[in-house]
Amino acid sequence: MPPALMVLLAALATGLLIALALFVERWEWEHGIGFHRKLPGWGRGIWDRVLSITLAVAILGALAMLVYSVARPIEDRFTEFYILDLKGEAKDYPAQLRVGEEGKVVLGIINREGETATYRVEVRIDGVISNEVGAVTLEPGGKWQETVGFTADRAGDKQKVEFWLYGPAESEVYQRLHLLVDVR
Repeated sequence: MPPALMVLLAALATGLLIALALFVERWEWEHGIGFHRKLPGWGRGIWDRVLSITLAVAILGALAMLVYSVARPIEDRFTEFYILDLKGEAKDYPAQLRVGEEGKVVLGIINREGETATYRVEVRIDGVISNEVGAVTLEPGGKWQETVGFTADRAGDKQKVEFWLYGPAESEVYQRLHLLVDVR
């Protein structure tokens, strides 16, 4: 059972118990049965009444805030951005290439922003743009997954292949991923 539902049920049960207690109290008072539940020294002054009213208002306010927070949870807004190998797994990425050979990976984007968003991706090898994927527009919850290639034009060990995702604010890099590739 989700925690939010548990909290809602607990609040509902508490409210029902309070309503039942008030109903029984009222019924006993109307029918002249029951007993007096007064404690010595309680309820004599104005401050006791003010304190009781303040406490009741605070409890009702807390219950109202609880119900509101359960009814309207705050959703995180983010974008999932990931790299997979050609089999769709997160493990066998290209680790070694020859100069001029194309490496391929599967890029994925899932829009969790709560509104339609447009993305683009730049693929860079040691800071130089190797490929671009442009204007991917996704509805909320929409998913895009596609094979993307990159080609190294010089030899070197541990060349950084970066994938820069530009998101809803087009001017700034939203997320970055990278692989290290040895090029012979």
